[in-house]
Amino acid sequence: MKFKAQIMDEQAIQRASTRIAHEIIEKNKGIEDVVLVGIKTRGVPFAKRLSDKIEAIEKAKVDTGIVDITLYRDDLSKIDENPVINSTDIQVNINNKVVVLVDDVLFTGRTVRAAMDAIMDIGRPRSIQLAVLIDRGHRELPIRADFVGKNVPTSKEEVVCVHFEEIDNINDVTINER
Repeated sequence: MKFKAQIMDEQAIQRASTRIAHEIIEKNKGIEDVVLVGIKTRGVPFAKRLSDKIEAIEKAKVDTGIVDITLYRDDLSKIDENPVINSTDIQVNINNKVVVLVDDVLFTGRTVRAAMDAIMDIGRPRSIQLAVLIDRGHRELPIRADFVGKNVPTSKEEVVCVHFEEIDNINDVTINER
C-alpha cells in the first residue's frame, strides 16, 4: 500500500473521542444501563479510551466488553479454512442494557452486522448503538453509526488505517492506496 494522507493525528483522535463520550452520555441520559463493547481488533482500544473519557466525565465506571466476530463473518470461508478464534469477553449481563458497539472504521457494515449477531447470541439488549472513529461510506447493508468521530469520503481503492498506540505504537489515521 502507498501512503496518501494523514487525516487524524493524536490530538484529533483525542478530541473526537471526548466528543463521542459526551454524545453517548447525553443520548443515554447518563451511563446507568450502558455497556461499551469493542469489536476486535481496534474497536477494543477505542472502547477503552471511550470508557476512560466517560469515567472522567461522569465520575463512574461504565461496563465494557470485547466481542470477536470471527465466526459470524459472512466471508469466513474466503478468509481461511482454519480461522483463528479470539475470545469474546463480556462479563456483564447485557439483557435490557444499551449496548454501544465500538469500532474503528465503518465501511460496508458487514462487521457491524456480524457483531450484532454475536451480541444477540449472548443476550437481549434493550438497544444497540454504534460508535465509530471513522465512517468512510460505501455501505452494503442498511447500517449507520449513532456516534461518528469523522466522516471521510473515500474511493473503494483507498484503505483507511487507524493506528492506536496500544497495538501500533502510534496514534493516527491515514488513507493509503492499494
